[in-house]
Amino acid sequence: MKFTPLAIPDVLVFEPDVFEDPRGFFFESFNQSKFENVIGRKITFVQDNHSKSIEGVVRGLHFQLPPKEQGKLIRVIHGQIYDVAVDLRKKSPTFGQWVGEVLSAANKKQIWIPEGFAHGFITLSDDSEILYKATDFYSPNHEQCLIWNDPEINVIWPHTKDNYIFSDKDKKGKALSELSLFN
Repeated sequence: MKFTPLAIPDVLVFEPDVFEDPRGFFFESFNQSKFENVIGRKITFVQDNHSKSIEGVVRGLHFQLPPKEQGKLIRVIHGQIYDVAVDLRKKSPTFGQWVGEVLSAANKKQIWIPEGFAHGFITLSDDSEILYKATDFYSPNHEQCLIWNDPEINVIWPHTKDNYIFSDKDKKGKALSELSLFN
């Protein structure tokens, strides 16, 4: 398995070794030992999530505050998304910066977004299905939402349709300056 740090080096893209032949393909999608060796610490995933979205849906930018912060390992099993991570760690040299990566069923890439980051994505194909592992359980009392178009962050979302599609919760996201954040 190959891994590549993005412009924010704590966010990593993993690319599996894929073995293909006329019957199909095989790849190891997760290996605890290899994963921990790459990120340099022990990780326990406690929840797996599966989401499906149609083209133009923007989900996020979500995060949970301590003591329920979540690290996430995201992959796409159908379709294609543009996945985004925003550094919300106040003491980080990359605080307020974002990175994005195209994940698809075809490229089989995964992205590791550690605790202390907001996460979101936009669906680029007719529809997409995303699987992700989380290091803590969903906790609505600790969840916050950074507004997808905060001018201070300035995420450049790919245009797929005339109008993006949001949940009511995501429409009510807050600007970076209005959020409680990580130390």
